[in-house]
Amino acid sequence: MFMRPTPLIALALATSSLASCGSSGPAQEPPLSEEALAAVSKQPGAPTRPLARAADDLFTREGLGETRALVVYHGGTLAVERYAPGYDADTRFVSWSMAKTVTAIMIGMLVADGQLRLDAPAPVPRWQRTGDPRAEITLRHLLQMRAGLEHTEAGDPPYDSSEVRMLFLDGRDDMADYATAQPLEAEPGERFEYSSNTTVILADIAARALTGSSDPDIRRQAVTDYLAARLFEPMGMTSVVPEFDRAGTLIGGSLIHATARDWARLGELLRNKGSYRGEQLVPRAWVEEMVTPSPKSPHYGLQTWLNRPTGEDQHPLIPARAPESAFSMIGHMGQYVFVSPAQKLTVVRLGHSDAPERRAMLQQLADLIELYPAS
Repeated sequence: MFMRPTPLIALALATSSLASCGSSGPAQEPPLSEEALAAVSKQPGAPTRPLARAADDLFTREGLGETRALVVYHGGTLAVERYAPGYDADTRFVSWSMAKTVTAIMIGMLVADGQLRLDAPAPVPRWQRTGDPRAEITLRHLLQMRAGLEHTEAGDPPYDSSEVRMLFLDGRDDMADYATAQPLEAEPGERFEYSSNTTVILADIAARALTGSSDPDIRRQAVTDYLAARLFEPMGMTSVVPEFDRAGTLIGGSLIHATARDWARLGELLRNKGSYRGEQLVPRAWVEEMVTPSPKSPHYGLQTWLNRPTGEDQHPLIPARAPESAFSMIGHMGQYVFVSPAQKLTVVRLGHSDAPERRAMLQQLADLIELYPAS
């Protein structure tokens, strides 16, 4: 005889039926591709699958821009290497402002050689005329972006930018001449203002320290040879191509080209405080100076960005998600060589991301970085 179920039994049956037809729990992540897994080395220093997932998301997740290259070293060993279609291990990537850190390294070697002095007035002939207040600008002021020279890094429209005018318009043939001609808008040392033009002044100072010549060919060759012999060749950085203006000045704030692996080698050099395979290429004290906060900008050292909090919501790095001792070279549109000595980590991300995409991409990059505990 058929018995009609009681209301409570009917409700229980209905609930069970709905549960069996509905969601089975949290959404499952898509399986990792062979490409994603192959990008991770056999001993990456972090769990393989989470690392492959974090790296894969940098290439595939929407809203992060275009990641073209990712290279991760942990403890001096390659952990991750991956490229987007059209790019590979032999592709030279433009530095944009990552070049500034290279310029700072060159200045540091010249200081160690006794050819420049960090806290002496910057040796710019134009500024040494009687009564010129720019004579108070020191090499340290220039390196810490607090020279006080009149400057607009990003203009609207773009041709209102001092950097654009120097690189592409009236200053392009002799960029240092354009940059050093600017008047003061603040007392030297009093405030931080990021300036690609300031780095060109440093590159010009280096060329004059090496040659004392105004001949463009002599200047160009001297700087090329110095960087090659003292820095690039000892490290096996064979891909590096620096650019110069018509006056023979290294465009040291913007235009150095190298492979992702070579950018990683430079990051590793700084992680090891200037030492490469037991040879001290850059003075240890200079690297420590590079990552010491400026008195006017806790997140900036000598032409190098620091992972130190500033009290502001916006930050060029990830102070909430990585050690304060971390630092980075940063280039326009999302070029990063992120170095975290406490995690024995160097991460190179190269690509193209606009400002909102960079903020999202940095958080994704932090997901990868957090897989490596600090010692």
